[in-house]
Amino acid sequence: LKMLTYPEIDPVIFSIGFLKIRWYGLMYLLGFVVAILLAKARTKKSWSPIKRSEVDDLIFYCMLGVILGGRLGYVIFYGWQQLISDPSYIFRIMEGGMSFHGGLIGVIEALWLYGRKINKEMITMMDFVAPIVPLGLGFGRIGNFINGELWGKPTNVAWSFKVNGVSLHATQLYEAFLEGLVLFLILWIFTEKKRPKMQSSAVFLIGYGVFRFFIEFYRVPDAHLNYLAFGWVTMGQILTAPMIIIGMTMFILANNKEKIMRG
Repeated sequence: LKMLTYPEIDPVIFSIGFLKIRWYGLMYLLGFVVAILLAKARTKKSWSPIKRSEVDDLIFYCMLGVILGGRLGYVIFYGWQQLISDPSYIFRIMEGGMSFHGGLIGVIEALWLYGRKINKEMITMMDFVAPIVPLGLGFGRIGNFINGELWGKPTNVAWSFKVNGVSLHATQLYEAFLEGLVLFLILWIFTEKKRPKMQSSAVFLIGYGVFRFFIEFYRVPDAHLNYLAFGWVTMGQILTAPMIIIGMTMFILANNKEKIMRG
């Protein structure tokens, strides 16, 4: 079988003196720009809890939540050994190293803070943001691919990439496709009409959780963590399994509440 060859992309687009513009940072910026456009499009719905004039502030709060939560989460869940040996590691964000689960916690806190400011419940804010998040996740995974990090296990499938002479699953691209594009399409179509409170957030948690749990079987765990149980359970799966359970619980509660209100 003819494998694809990894193009070895330089993670730095260009440098101006000490300032380095990296693909990874550009992917995050692209994610936030797309989020603003999607949010403004969704405010056209008559039932939108967010006004068009509030979108820029909302995404700014979320951006802070993603960056601070994502970096702190990565350092706590995956990179604490590097932090101990080099405390400045926490600030080297443009080199990569962001945790989705940390970013999720950061965004939830940001939505709670901004929701208080505009007098909206946190779950209402989460429902609005849920379909806007996935494409940004997809761009982030493309950033991982360009950085040449988070490769999958060795394989001989035709769509694998040859990296240093070894053919590997491009799990970054699997995640970009499933957690990015596919999850976006599911949520954008699902939220085209008004849904019961909590349901959109629930679909996001279930969708992301199932896709990530599945892809973890093909990803190579961080070398310093390895498998945490049974020779196959990864940190990603331990952090993701509760999302599926919480999402399913939220969906059932939202459904039951809607039935009670109708009945």
